[in-house]
Amino acid sequence: MKWVKALLATLLTVLLVYAFNRTYGIVPALGPFLSPYEGFWRSGSDDEFSSQELSLAGLRAPVQVRFDSLRVPHLFAQNNHDLYYAQGYLTAKDRLWQMEFMTHAAAGRLSEIIGDRALEMDRYQRRMGMMISARKSLAKMMADPESRAVLEAYTAGVNAYIRQLPAGEYPFEYKLLHYAPEPWTPLKIALLLKMLAYDMTGSSDDLRMTNNLRKYGTQVVNDLFPDYPFREEPIIPVGTGPDFTPLPVPPTPQEFIAGLAFHTLERQKPENLGSNNWAVSGSRTANGYPLLASDPHLGLSLPSIWHVVQLHAPGINAYGVIIPGAPGVGIGFNEQIAWGMTNVGADVLDWYEIRFRDQKRQEYWHHNQWKPVRREVEEIKVKGGKTVLDTVLYTHHGPVAYLPHEKAFKKNSTPTGHALRWTAHDNQNELKALYLVNRASNYQQFRQALTTWAAPAFNFVYADARNIGIVSNGLYPLKWPGQGKFLLDGTNPAHDWQGWVPMDQVPQVFNPARGFVSSANQTPVSPQDYPYYLGSSFAGYERSARINERLSAMTKATPDSFRVLQTDNYSYVPKNVLPTLLRLIDQKTLSGEQKKAYQLLSTWNYQYNAPSVAPSVFEEWWQRLARAIWADDFPPATLKAPARDRLVQMILQEPNARWYDDVTTPQKETLASLTNTTFRQVTDSLRTGPAEQWQWGHAKNSSINHMAQLPGFGQKLFAGGSANSINALSGSHGPSWRMVVQMGPQVQAWGVYPGGQSGNPGSKFYDNLLHDWQAGKLHRLLFLRSAQDQPATTSVHWTLTKD
Repeated sequence: MKWVKALLATLLTVLLVYAFNRTYGIVPALGPFLSPYEGFWRSGSDDEFSSQELSLAGLRAPVQVRFDSLRVPHLFAQNNHDLYYAQGYLTAKDRLWQMEFMTHAAAGRLSEIIGDRALEMDRYQRRMGMMISARKSLAKMMADPESRAVLEAYTAGVNAYIRQLPAGEYPFEYKLLHYAPEPWTPLKIALLLKMLAYDMTGSSDDLRMTNNLRKYGTQVVNDLFPDYPFREEPIIPVGTGPDFTPLPVPPTPQEFIAGLAFHTLERQKPENLGSNNWAVSGSRTANGYPLLASDPHLGLSLPSIWHVVQLHAPGINAYGVIIPGAPGVGIGFNEQIAWGMTNVGADVLDWYEIRFRDQKRQEYWHHNQWKPVRREVEEIKVKGGKTVLDTVLYTHHGPVAYLPHEKAFKKNSTPTGHALRWTAHDNQNELKALYLVNRASNYQQFRQALTTWAAPAFNFVYADARNIGIVSNGLYPLKWPGQGKFLLDGTNPAHDWQGWVPMDQVPQVFNPARGFVSSANQTPVSPQDYPYYLGSSFAGYERSARINERLSAMTKATPDSFRVLQTDNYSYVPKNVLPTLLRLIDQKTLSGEQKKAYQLLSTWNYQYNAPSVAPSVFEEWWQRLARAIWADDFPPATLKAPARDRLVQMILQEPNARWYDDVTTPQKETLASLTNTTFRQVTDSLRTGPAEQWQWGHAKNSSINHMAQLPGFGQKLFAGGSANSINALSGSHGPSWRMVVQMGPQVQAWGVYPGGQSGNPGSKFYDNLLHDWQAGKLHRLLFLRSAQDQPATTSVHWTLTKD
């Protein structure tokens, strides 16, 4: 009997060992994960940080690194190679897993990490041409001696860190997902830049807009979806005419409506999420020198999407933030200039309906001839499964993301049977642009640096000690008016892009008479002042109107003036429309609770502050009213509803518009009846649930989550702001880096971001700035002039020496 028990015990032990060392989907192999020698226990705090000397193979001379109280590294190198080598090494030390995870996502390689649940996402990335485009971009960067040297040095630094990292000290995400870091390559840097282009420009409304056109025709679509909104404050002040001779604009061909059958679509992307930046001239500041603010709003995550660094070597002394895994400084300043970025949002992605010759799909019809289809085989490795081979078809337009019989992964914006034309596939050298911007000392050098920046197109704000400017810079296709608003005809060469807007003819203004420049993703320039069509789906004017209102009133601006403005919660949306809606309410028929809600809204100051209830009531009412007006005519499963700007215009100026009537009901609805009905629905719901749930900070449901959505490593946020406020925090999208720079003989700067330098959840530097970020506090950014500077806040000093 005891032998039977021994055999059973042995068998059970073997089974447990086997089970604990297997991975089940995303569930880790618990044996290695719980191991006291190399499991997650070894991934504790990295807060113990002391001065030391490190010997690294590949360095050419010693590099001095000073860490300040926020653990920002200040790098002092004697040459460019060592500068970027050290940046790669130190960034990997802080964010290795994040760097690699982002590049796996960009390349369509997540299945290698988490199994077949990521297969369709990987397939989508490959079919959007991300990997092929990154390889082409890399070839262009490697052909330039300066950018090649940067790529190779940074890559060598990352790999120096990976080589010396024992398995027991891998970041905990590697242990949780049971895989190991792989060598870094220059291709990964190119992939990060492509991922940036995708995040900013990788979606379109062409599919929904074509459905609208097929259902309602040109007249209705032109009325409800105008190319230029009825209220706008463009980035380039109205009346700033072109100072160049424009290229001929291609003629508009005969109207084409794609033969796309209606099918159920996913929800539309939220409207008007975006970023802010601005600068004021010295005539409007307290110290007589320009001030600049940069406030990019992106998807928020932990670890932070930015890494902070100062880079000092002969010819460069730059401070700012960069996506972990990319070399240089993306948004920041040096001793002479400061710069920031917001997304332009121009229409640089179009879809072309393709006519294949037959089911073999080896040829497609274009310009009255059959042209060959190129086939690219993508190899997708799947953790715990077989490698998947996926063939992607390419036309001269670009990749055919999905064939007519296939189901698109992101079906809200990806039509089947169509080829993708996208500026992310037309390669420039964005890395070279950053390299030169970091070293620029005046506006002419800054503008010259941007000529190699293609995608995504950014509104680059600029300031030096005497000047301010803004440039909506990027690679813009030369289009006929409205081209790309709908799906295009892939057989007709008149629908092809006809060239490019010259880089010296992009929208820009330098030292405008009003004394300030600003952008908030709104229309770059009035069509009366600019000859080229850039698109029609820009952010609404509300954030830009508030920024310009406040800047116009500033005569003695200080850095704190800008700090307060960056956290401004005011919104022009209720200011414009709420008084009209309240006048439509039949107050005599309201209950006691409904009257209280009416009074709450009628006395509201339009501030979206976290403890306030009025923003929650208004937003819920506004969304219900918009659905009541549009849902019957523009069902979200197939069509795109008109933008908020057009709805506000209709409410204010068209009280008898046909669209108020719900065609699915026998009675005739009016604006007044819909307004009263939806108001009662919302105010009646105030009585349900705890009162605090209606506080805006709770109702807006904002959070900052782990990048891989791992539970327990993010935080809920109780914060103000709205998508249409300068403080545009909405959901998990919001201010990712607030920076204010004061120009002058000695540049000074302040900044904050929601997170910290470390990617280790066990470190206090993982999210040490989150509370200050929520409170609207900025930290003084320590900007050292030389390695000999030794302020008290840089007590930790590393020396990197060549091995």
